Amino acid sequence: MTTSKSHFNILWVQVWVLAAVQGAITLSWLIYNIYLPQLLTQFGFPASLAVGLVIVENALGAVLEPLMGGLSDQARRWVGTRFPFISVGMILASALFIAIPCVVSFIPPSTVMRSLLPIVLVAWALAMTIFRSPAMCLLGMYSTPAQLPLAVSFVTLAGGAIGAFRPISNKFILSLGPVYTFAIGSFVMLGAAAVLRLVNPPEAPVDRHQAETVKLPLQKLALILGTGFGVAWGIRFLFDVLGKVLKTQLNTDNIDVLMVWIGLAIALASIPAGIFAVKIGNSQAMLCGICAIIPSLLIMISVGAQIPIIVVIVAGFSLIVNGAIPFALGLVPQRWVGLGIGMYFGGFALAMSLFGVIFPQPQAITPLIGAVGGALAFLLAGVCIIVSGISETQKNAEV
Repeated sequence: MTTSKSHFNILWVQVWVLAAVQGAITLSWLIYNIYLPQLLTQFGFPASLAVGLVIVENALGAVLEPLMGGLSDQARRWVGTRFPFISVGMILASALFIAIPCVVSFIPPSTVMRSLLPIVLVAWALAMTIFRSPAMCLLGMYSTPAQLPLAVSFVTLAGGAIGAFRPISNKFILSLGPVYTFAIGSFVMLGAAAVLRLVNPPEAPVDRHQAETVKLPLQKLALILGTGFGVAWGIRFLFDVLGKVLKTQLNTDNIDVLMVWIGLAIALASIPAGIFAVKIGNSQAMLCGICAIIPSLLIMISVGAQIPIIVVIVAGFSLIVNGAIPFALGLVPQRWVGLGIGMYFGGFALAMSLFGVIFPQPQAITPLIGAVGGALAFLLAGVCIIVSGISETQKNAEV
């Protein structure tokens, strides 16, 4: 398999396969979230337990994402590759994913066995944390740092395009039945893992002595965690406000098709967002997105979701989300890139877990509260990005 880099210094075949892995991750979570309430009620649990499970899974993910990323860094140092985490994690996640509907379909929900379903559900969610950060680290091998935002944009596109169909996919996915649907998700995951292993190029040897001298960058890791937290809350508030404003403006509760088009626009905008970030710098592009999206949020609650505002939100959102992985990869030393990406995903998961605790009834969030909350959340992410740039400048000046 060729590993020659293109004019843009990107291993395109490997990037596209990694995009397929991201698509498999998104598809799995899409299926899981759609079926979760139904599976719980079918096994004798209240549907409301789904909310509690998601909060617990996110809380555990906040710890395990950095842990698995850090352990993959150690594996890279001692074994020469972080791929064992990716292979084992994806195989385990695939096996547990198909086990979920099997537990419901083939095991009687007796008093003793009922606890098996929540255990398998949480175990699958934890298995998903084993390989995500190590897999995204591979982008650092597949692209030069300068071209990384463009490479990431295809990964963002794959996940965003699949996730965009969530509002209208419920009926279709539920009509397939749980065993068949979960089997599809499981085989897609296994296929993506196999192809990724096939195309992954040989990894450069690690200088262990040099790696030992690289200190743990605690300040930078904290800034990455804060960025992930801010982006997560910003996204959660943004889509809550956008949905409520559109329903009021259009005088309808059915905006599913419109939200699909907006989601697809965001996914497609990741490509020009990557090109733009390559030209002006990733951190600068993320800050441009934040500076665009904050006033758009606040203006939207006054004048409604007008087309120019939606366009600005789509563009700003793409710049922020697409820049997250390059930001984490570029901020920490190569020795700790897995931990760096894990901190971003961990901050994201922590934010989602706390959001579910603080706002147990999202329908009670008014557009004004959502807009202000989203603006403050994106502002937090922006401050973290600015501080990280200042610290890097100071470090370079000292050198």
